[in-house]
Amino acid sequence: MKKRALRKCKHCRKLFIPDYRNYKRQKYCRDPACRHAYRIQIQKNWRAKKENRDYFRGKTNVERVQEWRKAHPGYWKKKRVTLQDDCDIQPVATKSVTVLGKPLQDDCFRNNPLIIGMISHFSGALQDDIASVLVSLHAKGQMILGKGPGFATKMEAEYAGKASVT
Repeated sequence: MKKRALRKCKHCRKLFIPDYRNYKRQKYCRDPACRHAYRIQIQKNWRAKKENRDYFRGKTNVERVQEWRKAHPGYWKKKRVTLQDDCDIQPVATKSVTVLGKPLQDDCFRNNPLIIGMISHFSGALQDDIASVLVSLHAKGQMILGKGPGFATKMEAEYAGKASVT
């Protein structure tokens, strides 16, 4: 394979290695300022041709541009970039939150002082109310994760989806 020679950029006059796909014709380096200068030069050369001198002038060209703008509304407007995807709408629970069948003594969070302290701090619950707050928070957490009462398991959902298709 032939080694590519260094070239001097027509804009910044620095040496650069041309791209291997276009090394015979590349006269400008990859610097953004040089690419901008290249684009300006190309447009100037295009407009200098006799057939392109009146491309943006005259009644027929004005009509051509107006028709294109009608066919492409909002093309020149700046597109907005979203920082976050839209969230899916969460299903509203039709059933009321019920106490799970698991006894509170078996819950691993019941004896965790950190969890008990956080519940007391955020809800203002006293010692007698912490058990009921813990049960309702646990049920809400399961509903958010889709594991609570009224939610089908993954296998049941897949089976229901296949049954409705046939």
